[in-house]
Amino acid sequence: MPARSSLDRRLSDYLRVTRSRPFLRNVIYGSLLLLAMYLLFYIIAPRKMLSALPDYLVPGVEEGDLDGLSWGGKAQKVKEAFLHAYHGYEKYAAPGDELKPLTDSRIDNFNAWGVTIFDSLDTMLLMGLDEEYERALEVVRAVNFTETPYYFVPFFETSIRYLGGLLSAYALSHDELHLQKAEELAQRLDPVFDTPTGLPYFGVNPKTGGHKGPDIGILAEIASLQVEYTYLAKLTGKKEYFKRQSQGIMEVFASADLKHTAGMLPVQWNITDGTPSDKHLSVGAQADSTHEYLLKLYLLTGKTDKTSLEMYLRATTYIITNLLYLSPTRNLLYVTDTTASTFGHSKMPTHIFEHLSCFLPGLLALGADTLPLDNLTELGINWDNLGNETTYGHAGTAYQILRRHSLKDLHMWAAEGIAQTCWATYADQPTGLGPDEVMMDTMADDNSKTSQNGEKSATFLWIDAVEKWRKSGRRGIVPGLREPIPVKPGKVRDYVFRRPGYLLRPETVESLYIMWKVTGDKKWRDKGWAIFKAIEKETRTSSGYASLQRVDSSPARKMDSMPSYFLAETLKYLYLMFMEDDPIRLDRWVFNTEAHPLPAFEWSAEERKRFGV
Repeated sequence: MPARSSLDRRLSDYLRVTRSRPFLRNVIYGSLLLLAMYLLFYIIAPRKMLSALPDYLVPGVEEGDLDGLSWGGKAQKVKEAFLHAYHGYEKYAAPGDELKPLTDSRIDNFNAWGVTIFDSLDTMLLMGLDEEYERALEVVRAVNFTETPYYFVPFFETSIRYLGGLLSAYALSHDELHLQKAEELAQRLDPVFDTPTGLPYFGVNPKTGGHKGPDIGILAEIASLQVEYTYLAKLTGKKEYFKRQSQGIMEVFASADLKHTAGMLPVQWNITDGTPSDKHLSVGAQADSTHEYLLKLYLLTGKTDKTSLEMYLRATTYIITNLLYLSPTRNLLYVTDTTASTFGHSKMPTHIFEHLSCFLPGLLALGADTLPLDNLTELGINWDNLGNETTYGHAGTAYQILRRHSLKDLHMWAAEGIAQTCWATYADQPTGLGPDEVMMDTMADDNSKTSQNGEKSATFLWIDAVEKWRKSGRRGIVPGLREPIPVKPGKVRDYVFRRPGYLLRPETVESLYIMWKVTGDKKWRDKGWAIFKAIEKETRTSSGYASLQRVDSSPARKMDSMPSYFLAETLKYLYLMFMEDDPIRLDRWVFNTEAHPLPAFEWSAEERKRFGV
């Protein structure tokens, strides 16, 4: 008989051992015991204990469960995510402001009136969540806007979240309760406008009428009320609400000297005399919603507010010609800010790119879709009168540059390129989620060309690249529009992190949603779906969803925060993106900056006379 191999001998020994009854009995009993302990733990374990577990041990939706669904099925998954978050809020935080999803507790950081409820009203109505909505109405009925543990409430956040939420809920439900509460809140906020110019202070005491804030106001905080107050004036017929935006905001801006910022509204303003206090130009955290409302006020009022439209065109002209850059590595198109006068010389860019700025692609696409940008004369707008070198100095040359192009094409190209960059900052990360703020790499070296301010940099203005492309006969793809290939961790990227966390923000999915609606290109929907899957995988907890400390490692470490805007904006935009039908048509509705939809309207003859429109 041939000698047995060592493998045969080991197999024979193993079989003899497994035939031993004590061995089998121990294996079976041990396995059953472990299984029983595992199941028992998830049945009776406190939620706080589950929240502390590593991500991969928390029961939730597995990525494989999300694949192969219809778009309607994907919308349903977003609805389920909303219910998971909102039920966690109801159980552990209501009627407080927000849920802390790791400790299953509450935080009152926005007046202690239940901001998550007010921010979620229209989302529940759109999703058909009748039971949750009815429970929320109890809080709306009971709220007392004079009672708050804080001596002052912030006007900006209160206006966009509470007032905007109530007005949108009224528009969708026609429940007079919401309009009654909206006007009640507006009356309590009104003393905030007690300034020589009508520009609001930072905060107000809703009980005493006292106000708080410096004489220097931040653009986004003093000028992001036009949409809400105009719609409230329309609903109530009261001139006092219309005056808050027309005289308090638009007239001040229309008469301001913007020579040193080329017609674009700078960040800081003196609210006592209505003059600019700096020359910082941005579409980021301190300015975003004001630029957004320039277009949206025009659309909300049936395209009648010409002053607002002209301000929008001046702002976007400056943005396109002075704030858009291409990165050296992948030619990513991004928007940044500047910090100096532009009248006598070129701007000084910071090359900081904020997640908050990712609303801009959606805004540009919305404008390109709703405005006759290549035939502005039909709106009574003369391009030469908007701006020129005589009016705005060095920066005024932008108006002549744009004359060489289709304005609609430029706006759409910019929208697509920036949207792809916003997406790339997500796709580059192991988590699939984007950082809050990055510094774009200029890659200065000896081979780089000299920029206008004399510095060596491989980064260059997008409009310069577009002009070069035009002069070359428009050969090849438009600069900045090539689909970026994600860069794996450890490889050279176009940026470094400034703020590496993911705060459940909506701006990127907001723009993806609008790009999908405007272009009909399925790729934007696919990108939105990838982001939702990443949200499920990385941010879900046993009671809700949590912001992340960093996006460059997976599983990511969580923060004990679930902002109300996650339910008001992020999940709403994702849900609308995946729905088969279109309940909020972009030509009939306008989203406020907290994603609360309000219907566009036309002024009646009597209203035009009353409001002086």
